Amino acid sequence: MILGAVLVAGGLLVAAALLWLRRDRRYQSSESVAEAYDAWTDDRLLERLWGEHVHLGHYGNPPGARDFRRAKEAFVHELVRWSGLDQLPAGSTLLDVGCGIGGSARILARDYGFDVLGISISPAQVQRATELTPDGLTCRFAVMDALALDCQDRSFDAVWSVEAGPHMPDKQRYADELLRVLRPGGCLAVADWNRRDPSDGAMSRKERWVMRQLLNQWAHPEFASIKGFQTNLDVSTYHLSAVETADWTESTLPSWIESIAEGIKRPGAVLGLGPFAVLQGLRETPTLLLMHWAFASGLMQFGVFRLKR
Repeated sequence: MILGAVLVAGGLLVAAALLWLRRDRRYQSSESVAEAYDAWTDDRLLERLWGEHVHLGHYGNPPGARDFRRAKEAFVHELVRWSGLDQLPAGSTLLDVGCGIGGSARILARDYGFDVLGISISPAQVQRATELTPDGLTCRFAVMDALALDCQDRSFDAVWSVEAGPHMPDKQRYADELLRVLRPGGCLAVADWNRRDPSDGAMSRKERWVMRQLLNQWAHPEFASIKGFQTNLDVSTYHLSAVETADWTESTLPSWIESIAEGIKRPGAVLGLGPFAVLQGLRETPTLLLMHWAFASGLMQFGVFRLKR
C-alpha cells in the first residue's frame, strides 16, 4: 500500500516536471494569453485554492500573519486608499483592466459604490466573473484587449489594473490606453510585477535563467521595471499630471509561499477536482518558488503607480 502510494506520488512529480519543462505557455500573441487564462479558469484549480482573487495579498508593513484570502481582499482596500480612489463619490465609473474572475471588481462595486466594467482577454474569465456576480451589483464584464480598449476617450472616472502589465507586449501602448480612457480629475491605480531596472544592475547568469522561466511559464512577453513603466506613463500623449510610485514587495512577498501552502491547508480543494488538478498544482509550484526567490532577491519588485489627471 505504502509502496503504491510512493509510486503514484513519484509518477505525479515526474509528470508535473515534464509539463513544466515543456514551457508550452510561452507568450506568442494575445491569443496565447487568452488560451492560458481560459485553461486556468476552466480547470477551477486557482479558484478552489485562492478564492475569487488571482492577484497577490497585502500583509501589512511590516508584514504579519494574515489569512491568504483575507490578504488578497486587504490588497484591494490598500490600493484603493493609496491611490486615492476612496475620495471618489459613489456612482463613479471605474474600468478594471485585467479583471480575472471579478474578485476586485465586486469589492470595488460593493464597498465603494463604483459602477465597474471589468475586462479580460479571456472569455472563460469573463463568463466566470459574470456567474459569480450577484444581481443588483453595479458590476459587469466584457471580453476586451487592453491594448485596444473599445471605450471612448475620457469615459471613466477611475482606471484600475492589477498584475496585467506583464502580459502586454507593448508597454507604451498599454500606458496610453489606460490614460486615454481616464477623465480629467480621474484616478489611475496600477499594481504590477516589475523587473529590476537595468540601470540598477545587469542580471547575472542565474538571474537570466530565472527570468526566462518567469516569462515562459505564464505567458509573459516581458516585465517592465518600475522606472520604465513610470516613464511610459509620463511620456504618454494622454498624460496630464505627475506619476507617483511605490514598492510593495515586502508587503506582498508572503503571497508566493502562502499560495503553495493553500494546497496543503485545503487538500480537498485540489483532490476534489481529480488527479489532473493535483498534477496541475505540482506543475505551478516551481514557478511560484522562483517568483518568491526573484522578489526576495531583488530581481523582481512589486510596483504600484498612481496619478490624478
